[in-house]
Amino acid sequence: MLMIRAIVRPEKVSGILAELSSAGFPAVTRMDVVGRGKQRGVRVGEVVYDEIPKELLLMVVNDEDKEDVISIIARCARTGEKGAFGDGKIFISPVEEVYTISSGAKEL
Repeated sequence: MLMIRAIVRPEKVSGILAELSSAGFPAVTRMDVVGRGKQRGVRVGEVVYDEIPKELLLMVVNDEDKEDVISIIARCARTGEKGAFGDGKIFISPVEEVYTISSGAKEL
């Protein structure tokens, strides 16, 4: 199993979630976050905005679903055809164990 973390623009989240759900991936945790990427924020005149609002989407998927989920997120999060600074990042990590809290059962 894999943990997929995607940091995306807030205005892209509803489209991403709709596409993921349509493709059979409805289980997503989302959080409001702030931060900056390589561009070090946005400068408007003399003011630098370095805490840019984003959304963090977290999902645990089977290894064989990784490419489908990444493809959906990347396609739906991209601004225009070529994308733009600030469109986000996707991070993949292995998940060693999963437990359901209510039952205490270990999932495979």
